[in-house]
Amino acid sequence: MNLIDKWTADLRYLPYTQWSDTYQHFLLDTVQNSHWRLNYHIQPESGLLNDPNGFSYFDGKWQLFYQFYPMGPVHGVKSWAHVSSKNLVDWKTEGIALLPDSDYDQHGVYSGSGIVVDDELVLAYTGNVRDSKWERASYQMLARMDKEGKIMKEKKPIIPSPPEGYTHEFRDPQVFHHQETYWLLIGAQTDELEGKVLVYSGESLETLTFDGPLDFSDQSMGFMVECPNLVFIDDHPVFLFCAQGLDKTVMAYQNIYPNAYIVADALSHDGLSLINPSPLANLDAGFDVYATQAFNAPDGRALSVSWIGLPEVAYPSDSEGWAHCLSIIKELHLQDGHLYQKPIKEVVELRQDKTSFEGTLAQRPTTIAAQTDNCYELMLDLPANSQGKLHLYSDPQRDHSLTIDFDTKNGMITLDRSRVSHVFAQEYGTTRTLAIEKNRSLSLQIFVDRSVCEIFVNDGQAVLTARVFPTENENGLFLEGHSGHFSGNIWRLRKMMND
Repeated sequence: MNLIDKWTADLRYLPYTQWSDTYQHFLLDTVQNSHWRLNYHIQPESGLLNDPNGFSYFDGKWQLFYQFYPMGPVHGVKSWAHVSSKNLVDWKTEGIALLPDSDYDQHGVYSGSGIVVDDELVLAYTGNVRDSKWERASYQMLARMDKEGKIMKEKKPIIPSPPEGYTHEFRDPQVFHHQETYWLLIGAQTDELEGKVLVYSGESLETLTFDGPLDFSDQSMGFMVECPNLVFIDDHPVFLFCAQGLDKTVMAYQNIYPNAYIVADALSHDGLSLINPSPLANLDAGFDVYATQAFNAPDGRALSVSWIGLPEVAYPSDSEGWAHCLSIIKELHLQDGHLYQKPIKEVVELRQDKTSFEGTLAQRPTTIAAQTDNCYELMLDLPANSQGKLHLYSDPQRDHSLTIDFDTKNGMITLDRSRVSHVFAQEYGTTRTLAIEKNRSLSLQIFVDRSVCEIFVNDGQAVLTARVFPTENENGLFLEGHSGHFSGNIWRLRKMMND
C-alpha cells in the first residue's frame, strides 16, 4: 500500500467512517516511523494539524484543541482534536472533540475559541457547509464541555449568516468576557473583498448582536482577516490577527501570509475601536508561525500558542503522511509598548543532562556538541561588537545546517535555511533578517525538537521559528566568529509524557 499522492475533492471530503481500517493503520505506521517526529511539541497522530483552538483552563487542567484532518497531510474535512495538560508541557491526547457531523458543520469544523461559563467550557467555532454548487455557507456555532469531558453541540447557530455586505468568508470567532459583557470577534470579508474584523456583543453568548467592524487601523487589511484574537496585558489590549493579502508597504513580511499584532492603550467602551493603536508588527520573525491564539489565564498570565506551519505551503513531512505542529506555550509581556514572548517557566520540567560551555569566538569553529539527538534547549550569550555564525542541525563538515548569522556590532541577525538538506518554500525566501540593538550583547534561547526550531532573542524581545527536516547525521552544533567571549548551557530535553 502507498500513501495517497493525488487528493481529489471527493477524497478530502470523504466521511471519516468511510476510510478503510487497512489504510488508516498503514498511515499510522508510516507516520510513527518518520525520522522527523517530535518529542515535546504537540503534533497530529497522522494527517494534518493546523490552527490551535479553544485554549483555556477548565476543570483544573489546561485545555487545548486544534484543527485536524487525520487521513493525510492535506486540508480535508476538518474536525477538532483535543489535548489536555496539568503543566503546559505534557499534553494528554483526548481524541477528536468535534466531528463534522451536523447540518451546520458537515464540510468542516473550522477554528474558534473557548470560554468558561459557569461549570462548562463553551467552545465557539465556525461550521463550514458547501451546497451542490460547492458554494460556502458559514455558521457560528457553540458546543459545551462538562467536567466529565462530554461535549454537546448546540443545535442552532448563534450567528446564522454574515451581516449584509459581507461574504461567507466569515470565520474564527473569539469569545471573551470584558466590562461585564460577552464579546465575539470574527474574521470577515466585505463584498468588495476587503478583510475586516467584526464585533458582536451581548449579555450572553446566546444573545449576541452585531455591533459593526472593529477599527484598529486606517490601512487596508488585504482580502481577508483570519484568527482575530484580543488579550489584555497590563490593562492594554493586544490584538493578534492574520491579514491575508496584506500590502507589504503596510507591514514588511516574507511569509505567504503574516501573523501580526497591534498594541493599544484601551478598548473603547462600545468595543468597536482600539484607542491609540500601534503600527502593525510581525509576531514572529521566522518562517513558519501562523494562527496564534492567546488568552488571559486565571493565574494572571497571558499565554499563547501558535500553529507552526503556513497555509498553501508544502512541507517535507507531507511525504510521510503528516504535517505541522504547535509551538511551545509562551507567556506574553509588554515592555515599552513592545510585545515580549517568553517560554513559559514550566519548560524547565523538560530539562535533563545540563552541560555548560564557554570560549572565545574564532574563525575555526568551536564544537558545542558534535552529536545531539536534535532535542535540546540551548542558552547562548554573545558579547557586544561580535560577529559570527551558529550552526544548528549540522553535519560534521557543516555543509548542511540551519545557521544563525549574528552581528552585534551593527545590530543584525539572519536566520538562513538555504543550506539545509530539504529546502522548501523557496518562493518565500530562504532567509529572515531581524534588526537588534547595536553594540549590545546578545542572548539566545533556542529550542530544537527534531524538525522544529524556536529561537527567543534577548529574553523574548523577538522570536524566530522554523521547520527544518535534517538527515540522520545532521545533528551537530558549532559556533564560529570573532571578537569576544561566549558562554552558555545546553540541556537535553525529555519527551512529552502523554498520560
